[in-house]
Amino acid sequence: MLAASFTVSVRRVRDAEPAGMPMTALTVRPIEAGDRAAWDLLWNGYLVFYEEALPQHITEETWRRLLDPAVDPHGFVAVDAAGRLVGFVHYLFHASTWAIGPYCYLEDLFVDPAVRGGGVGAALIEAVYAAADRAGAERVYWMTQDHNATARKLYDRIGKLTPFIKYERR
Repeated sequence: MLAASFTVSVRRVRDAEPAGMPMTALTVRPIEAGDRAAWDLLWNGYLVFYEEALPQHITEETWRRLLDPAVDPHGFVAVDAAGRLVGFVHYLFHASTWAIGPYCYLEDLFVDPAVRGGGVGAALIEAVYAAADRAGAERVYWMTQDHNATARKLYDRIGKLTPFIKYERR
C-alpha cells in the first residue's frame, strides 16, 4: 500500500522565530532514496539518544526495507519549508490474535533536537495513524523509555498510556 504525502502547518520552534510568528509548512511524505544522507544523520542521532550501536549491515538492511513498499517496516520523513529533513518515523503492520485487522507498531520516531516541540513529532505520528487507517489497522501502538519526558508529553496528548510492561528474552 502506497503512503500519501501531505503538508501540515506547524509552529516554528524555539529561537528560529519569535513567539507568535506565523505557522510554517512542513511536508510529511514517504521516505525516498534521495533522503539517505539526511536520514543517516537523524538515524545516528536516534541511536545515540538511545545509547545503541548497530552494525552497519543492520542499518543497510533497514534502509533497503524502508524503500521497498512491499515489506515492513515503512517510513515517513518530515521536511521543513527549507527542504531539510527534520524527523522520521518507521512503522510496521502485524497480525494479532485479538483482532481481525492488523495492528500497527510505530517502532522508531526521531525529531531533530533543534526543532523539537514544534509539532514535527505529532505530524509524523498523525501520518502513521493515517497509514494505519488506510490499512484497516485496529490499533496503533508504540513504546518509549519511562524517562523520555519530552516525548511523553506529546504521547500523553495524542495517545493513551497502557498498563503493560515490556519484557525481553534474557
